[in-house]
Amino acid sequence: MTEQFDIVIVGGGLVGASMALALANSRYSVALLEGRAPAPLPQDESWDARVYAISPGNKQFLRDIGAWQRMPPKRLAAVHEMSIHGDRKGHGLQFSAADVGGHELTTILENRLLQDALWQGLAECPNVTVITPCRPTTLHWDDELATLQLEDGRSLQAKLLIGADGANSWVRTQAGIAANPDPYLQKGVVANFACEKPHRGVARQWFFEDGILAWLPLPGNRMSMVWSTFDEKADALVQLSPAALCERVAIAGDNTLGQLSLITPAAAFPLRLLRLPQTVKPRLALIGDAAHNVHPLAGQGVNLGFQDARLLAQLLREADAQTDPGNYMLLRRYERGRKEDVLMMQLVCDSLQKLFNNRNPLLAGLRNLGLGLTDRLTPLKNLLVRHALT
Repeated sequence: MTEQFDIVIVGGGLVGASMALALANSRYSVALLEGRAPAPLPQDESWDARVYAISPGNKQFLRDIGAWQRMPPKRLAAVHEMSIHGDRKGHGLQFSAADVGGHELTTILENRLLQDALWQGLAECPNVTVITPCRPTTLHWDDELATLQLEDGRSLQAKLLIGADGANSWVRTQAGIAANPDPYLQKGVVANFACEKPHRGVARQWFFEDGILAWLPLPGNRMSMVWSTFDEKADALVQLSPAALCERVAIAGDNTLGQLSLITPAAAFPLRLLRLPQTVKPRLALIGDAAHNVHPLAGQGVNLGFQDARLLAQLLREADAQTDPGNYMLLRRYERGRKEDVLMMQLVCDSLQKLFNNRNPLLAGLRNLGLGLTDRLTPLKNLLVRHALT
């Protein structure tokens, strides 16, 4: 038996689920496929090691689709200021939302919290069918439809297939879109800590020759660490005892928040840059990590994905009733609309990583001078802040 849908989304993570929820109560019939349903939220006070910094623009998007309101405010932490430190004393950059009349630069939240909120919303969508657990096995296109065969024998047909299945996208591979990622030979090491001193809503970042350390505020006297560094050092950090890791992280951050205590064990994930020659084909669109990867130093990976979902959902909703959702010209509008923002973010993050993560003494002077100069050029600094708020 073949089931018919207007749109099938493969991948029910944050971006795929937000895409489905953004199409709730639209004229489209939508199927969301996910290999494994999210686990229920734990009943204890534990914390998820995976956190994200959500921009105000994406916060509004998540509010508009009904997900933000489902998360308990006590588990969210607003960032009002950001303090960036070069690898030479006295060189740095300070950002504040108040400088551009805003209230917050970003909001830090846990992956599982937002995932649960999105899936709660999906359970109330009459036009969205969630299929889980399931795994696709084959994919075929013709001029009229995309046909997806599932592992359990079911067959789905759709006018539009959306790949939201992550960095190693199966959909992208089946579509024949060449992906040649550039590995950074680095890993991002993540862990959460309780802090002796209050963070006061300030996110902090240190640039070193061999990596970039970020401290992101969590509710209360807690913070989440992302330390992007070369593989050997990253692996060594993960192997440290809790006490040794706390001491190492505290010293690396100039003991700014005093003594640290480990809340969640350290984990590491590989970092890479992915630029694709195309993100759409007839009856196909890629969103999120399936469409692009970026270095995490600016915390923009998931934000770029939500912006993909925002634009694609908007174009689909605004299309007249006679427009096929898999229409190639409509999908090209999505691709063109996202290309500049994605490329700019990739260029900025990649350039900063290469500028700082090297031992060239000439570049060391230039990069630290650049931080200080940007800090003194108020119009330029405020322009950067406004871009981060989108």
